[in-house]
Amino acid sequence: MNTSEQTTSGPALMAAAAAETARVVAGTAKDGTAKDAAKTATLDQPTPCTDWDLRTLLNHTILWTSYSAERRAHGESVAEELMSKDFTAEPGYAQAYQAQIARAVQAWSDPEAWRRDLGVMGSTTPAADVAAMLIAEMVLHGWDVAKATGQDYRCDDAVARLVLRTVEAQGDLFRQYQGFAAAVPVPDDATAFDRALALSGRDPQWKPNS
Repeated sequence: MNTSEQTTSGPALMAAAAAETARVVAGTAKDGTAKDAAKTATLDQPTPCTDWDLRTLLNHTILWTSYSAERRAHGESVAEELMSKDFTAEPGYAQAYQAQIARAVQAWSDPEAWRRDLGVMGSTTPAADVAAMLIAEMVLHGWDVAKATGQDYRCDDAVARLVLRTVEAQGDLFRQYQGFAAAVPVPDDATAFDRALALSGRDPQWKPNS
């Protein structure tokens, strides 16, 4: 899956994905900055991740796309004490997430960081593949948060193409470990983003009452 184009453009793609996901997470905060639909959201409401309410989804997204993503850039694992932390219980969690995901983006900002090999769960893995999976995590869960709270999610075409390639390459493995649901059918003319969503087991037309 690792390509020279990916390592060259990867930092910019990650920055774009991170910025959009940070925006929709900020839209869940009850601080007067969220749009009207998100202001009425409750942390126990449903999300496109069938078994997760909004609180669980937000905590997963915050943990893996910012704290873990930063550590992965150095071939390290996230601190154990963060694994069970309820980030949403803290005032200002959205602003804290914006700061932490910015640190993750900075850790991956040098294209050379994408050309290394990293140790992941005892195996040597190309850093570019790790980063691509992190981008997919940012985008897919960012979309989950947006859909659950009535927000739009904007995905750049280049980011969507990378996520699609990642889901195509890793989808069967993710399904094996119940990370993805079964693929959802979409029209032949579906966008790259909708195809990525569908291959990850998400219905692009999902609504909170669906």
